[in-house]
Amino acid sequence: MPNKPTIAIVGGGPAAMMLGCTLNTQKFNVTVYEQNATLGRKFLVAGKGGFNLTHAEDIEAFTNRYTPPNFVAPFIQQFSNTNFTQWLNSLGITIYVGTSQRIFPTKKIKPIAVLNVIKNKLIANNVTIHYNHTWQGFNATNELLFLTNGTNVSINAHYVAFALGGGSWQVTGSNAIWHTYFTQQQIKVLPFVASNCGYIVNWNTDLLKLIEGTPIKNCEFRCGTTVRKGEAIITSHGVEGSGIYPLSGAIRAQLQHTGMAQVYLNFKPDLTIEQIEQRLTGGKSSMKDKLQKQLNLSPTQVALLKHITTKETYTNPANLSQLINAYPLTITGTAPLNEAISTVGGIALNELTPHLELIKLPHHYCLGEMLNWDAPTGGYLLQASFSMGYSLGQYLNELKL
Repeated sequence: MPNKPTIAIVGGGPAAMMLGCTLNTQKFNVTVYEQNATLGRKFLVAGKGGFNLTHAEDIEAFTNRYTPPNFVAPFIQQFSNTNFTQWLNSLGITIYVGTSQRIFPTKKIKPIAVLNVIKNKLIANNVTIHYNHTWQGFNATNELLFLTNGTNVSINAHYVAFALGGGSWQVTGSNAIWHTYFTQQQIKVLPFVASNCGYIVNWNTDLLKLIEGTPIKNCEFRCGTTVRKGEAIITSHGVEGSGIYPLSGAIRAQLQHTGMAQVYLNFKPDLTIEQIEQRLTGGKSSMKDKLQKQLNLSPTQVALLKHITTKETYTNPANLSQLINAYPLTITGTAPLNEAISTVGGIALNELTPHLELIKLPHHYCLGEMLNWDAPTGGYLLQASFSMGYSLGQYLNELKL
């Protein structure tokens, strides 16, 4: 096709890469503009703690993990976790499902190998990649301005897709300075705040000496109406881990409203209060022995209980059972934004059409973590980014030019 329409993809993360892989390059000339010297730096950072690509949950439960679910659901339904794993398999990336239902590449496959396979798919799709191109906003005629190797260049494309990332992991280039460029276009952008992050607890110094660095396993975590099972790690500053990350939205809401958030830990979620009390009642053993032998509580859990109880409460099975069922933990803040696994904020969703097009800038699209949606860890963040990239690619492919 002579003089094919051009598509500029600004950013080189998961959403951008999937978009480039999906677009029909017989119909479009497609170019990715990446500010770093390589694609997918955040993709690689995510892989350092165990490369969790997606999750094996059924689609209804899967989509309900997102906030707001009605925004993300159409993209997940179009390109589901099953579709994603099939796509990876077609590229030679084999996967396995862990005991937590999280999906990983098989252990011999490193994150860099997955990234290289996707990059090779981009190249095979005749997508041009320009590295070291930092987006600098728009000029007077809404052309894209880039800084590359000390030189300012302007790019005019028929269609533009922004996949600029959120505000976490600044070492990867996610500094969110692009906020200003959109607000200058009268597009509403919400400040980024930490999500899936560590939370601050003002631990007692003596207690911290006993519990710092230890896990709280097999617990149920509750904040408001949000309840999740999992585990967490006690840190010098507070608590973090898979059990508390899914409570991010509820914790954030309470922090914004009152300056603190109340989280409750159920140390024995599979037992009722009555069953806990029964196991603690009678016998000649000390309460500590009963907690550890009858309930299998860890030394950390026992230390937490002792710290907030008087001798009378600690030795009273009825009172202690209530605390085991709902141990109060007061959150006073979040870890710094740059230490968060993900962020929430960015382009307001009411600035977009259902196909991710900016209402105030026709033919300009935004996708991925730069939009104001949220998800817990467990593969949900990556899946949504890949799903948005696929969905937008299919939409553009079907446009009548």
